[in-house]
Amino acid sequence: MTSFQSSLGDESAIAEELAESQQAISIAEFFEKNKHMLGFDSGARGLVTAVKEAVDNALDAAEEAGILPDIYVEIQDEGQYYRLIVEDNGPGITKESLPKVFGKLLYGSRFHVREQNRGQQGIGISAAVLYSQLTSGKPAKITSRTQGSPDAQYYELIVDTDENEPEISVDRETTWDRPHGTRIELEMEANMRARSQLHDYIKHTAVVNPHARIELVEPNDHFKFERATDQLPEETEEIRPHPHGVELGTVIKMLDGTDSHSISGFLQNEFTRVGKKTAESVIDNFRDRHYGREMSWSAPVSGEDVDVAGAVTDATANKGAQATADFATAVAAAIDDVDRVAHHDVERIVDDVADGVEDDHGTTFGVTVRENAVEAAWTELVPIADPDGDEEGAAEDGRIAADLYRLVDGATSSRKDDAVLDAFASRLAGKFADEDDPRHRLNRTRLRSHVDRAADMTEERDDASFGDTARENVTDALWDRMRTVPDDPPLVRELTDDRDASSDLVEAMRETDIMAPPTRCLSPITDDLIEAGLKKEFDADFYAAATRDAGVSAGDPFIVEAGIAYGGELEAEGTADVLRFANRVPLVYQRGACATTDVVKSIGWRNYGLDQPGGSGLPNGPAVIMVHVASTNVPFTSESKDAVANVPEIEDEIELAIREAARELKRYLNKRRSMQQRREKRNKLGTILPEMAEKLATVTGREPLDIDDSIARIMNNVLVERSVEGGSVTITVENNSSSNADVELTDIVTAEPRKTNGAQVIEMDGEWFVKWSETVSSGDEATFEYDVDGEAEFDLDVSGIEEELLTVDA
Repeated sequence: MTSFQSSLGDESAIAEELAESQQAISIAEFFEKNKHMLGFDSGARGLVTAVKEAVDNALDAAEEAGILPDIYVEIQDEGQYYRLIVEDNGPGITKESLPKVFGKLLYGSRFHVREQNRGQQGIGISAAVLYSQLTSGKPAKITSRTQGSPDAQYYELIVDTDENEPEISVDRETTWDRPHGTRIELEMEANMRARSQLHDYIKHTAVVNPHARIELVEPNDHFKFERATDQLPEETEEIRPHPHGVELGTVIKMLDGTDSHSISGFLQNEFTRVGKKTAESVIDNFRDRHYGREMSWSAPVSGEDVDVAGAVTDATANKGAQATADFATAVAAAIDDVDRVAHHDVERIVDDVADGVEDDHGTTFGVTVRENAVEAAWTELVPIADPDGDEEGAAEDGRIAADLYRLVDGATSSRKDDAVLDAFASRLAGKFADEDDPRHRLNRTRLRSHVDRAADMTEERDDASFGDTARENVTDALWDRMRTVPDDPPLVRELTDDRDASSDLVEAMRETDIMAPPTRCLSPITDDLIEAGLKKEFDADFYAAATRDAGVSAGDPFIVEAGIAYGGELEAEGTADVLRFANRVPLVYQRGACATTDVVKSIGWRNYGLDQPGGSGLPNGPAVIMVHVASTNVPFTSESKDAVANVPEIEDEIELAIREAARELKRYLNKRRSMQQRREKRNKLGTILPEMAEKLATVTGREPLDIDDSIARIMNNVLVERSVEGGSVTITVENNSSSNADVELTDIVTAEPRKTNGAQVIEMDGEWFVKWSETVSSGDEATFEYDVDGEAEFDLDVSGIEEELLTVDA
């Protein structure tokens, strides 16, 4: 029986006993019991994860210091345990920081930094130390030397899981042959059953980090991956969050912590890509949501059953006859000058006129006088009432209903009956009459409810149909006609305690068109280096790469890149190999749970020339498909960072990047197929035409025809011929194709050429290379000449034109 069960009879003791059993746990203690969450769920995977965390740290450290990474990884079989050694040539770690870097979980420099990094949480390498001590009971051995230090620092330590602090057993200075860098040595229970995943991780790391040199030494094998470029990744800079995708809770926290007093200042100071103009657009959208818009009505001209001047005169008291007359006349005249008028327009007009009349007459028009004048003018302009008490509402003089009729008529199908539209407009006018706010100020949601109510009543009473599309179109037309109000937005301190207002601000940011975030916080691999990395590790016939523009997810910018290798020595049987990367780190586990795999499976690869049984799933054939997601905060599915979560914005960009590279593959395969067909056609002609020429020569008694010329013209090829007469050499290029031909000719001759007419001549080992470069237009021909003395041998090389499009007779 538990202690809780034993005290059920004593109700007063239950709460106290429960309270006594509650206690805090350290993050290290949590992961000690849940190490599978970090990727240490087995001996095979634990070894791969430890290598991954150490290598990722080494790459980050070297790149941040501007050093081309040299990384050495060694795995030793010690019988009961495996020893992992990882060395790098990075900048080293200071004596003060080193114990916490390796012996304290959630200790790192990158968690709060909004820029691309391989590691962010500060869990990885300290989790490897924790796994090592749990399975072997032995401490981690760490050596580090900073540049310029005479000696290295040597530590042996474990993680104190109760306190989540490093427990140091050895701390001394030592000598080390590296001028700077870090070495970590771990012993752990492990095995090599995941050897293929380990090799994949190292090889794929070399693909997306072509600037790194990586060496892997195993008990029975040794691998070296040389760097393909001396170009380090672009340095990144920290940026502020982007307004698109930031969650409500984050914005409330930012509002509470900002030094800004106004919303405009908050937006400009706390977010990237927000200047004064963009902030004003966000605030206008906020006003629309928070305050609503005001309906603007067609302004009737004075004298058309409307007497604005008279209404204002009657509402103005004790200001003198002339001042009152000037005031009322000026208000009416200003309203006559506008086509449409909203309530705040009348307020502005009254204030402007009152200020002018005050100056002219020395009379004060106070707040009450101005408010009375606004109400009188507005009531005269927009006389909506409900005289019959009808639930539909009514427009007293039909003017407002007529205004609405014009809007509704333009927004709905021409098949709608005029009487139906008139009834609908009258009922909608009644909805405005029912509004508690005489300014006709309402948000879009309430506007749509008015439209729905009027449409429902019209369907019910007039046997008419108002579908969802018609209702939405009418709502759009009315919303476009309504005006954003000029009310001052609340101050930041007022928003922090108003969740609804903060939510309106978040939605306003999301619906405002804001420039994509800057990419200086990201370091994409780039197309050229993706192809270089693929070429370095995969022997293929074709390579293509695509890098997308930056997108935004949850306020964090990201870039997606894709690369494809095809043919050559790649495995032709089975499915294509999919390489997944996040911030230049290979993802070797949980392929089926990753957004990248889902997207690759969803693409119709038959459209791009690859076999795809059933029309879905991974394509078959000799292909490698790689996808790299670079972000300031990659959304992983778990703490082990093995798979990218299914975020719609990222999935869309993954698909677009893959399709961009796949279009290049499609063009290559189509061209290859076309060339194959040309070869087959040329081979058939090469078999048939000689026989025909021989029979024709026999019948006519003439010399056999030159078949090469005929084949070139039938195939629309570029024909290159050489003739030699009395020491004069002539090379003719005849372009029978439909496009220009960029031809590079090299005639290799064993006698010294003369009269080369501007050709480039290079002598080498008793042979002369005579070179020309020329563009020959479609349907044209070009001639190149030179002389030689005596007997000579010739060897003509033609480049710049594919073999299937070229016929050489020399």
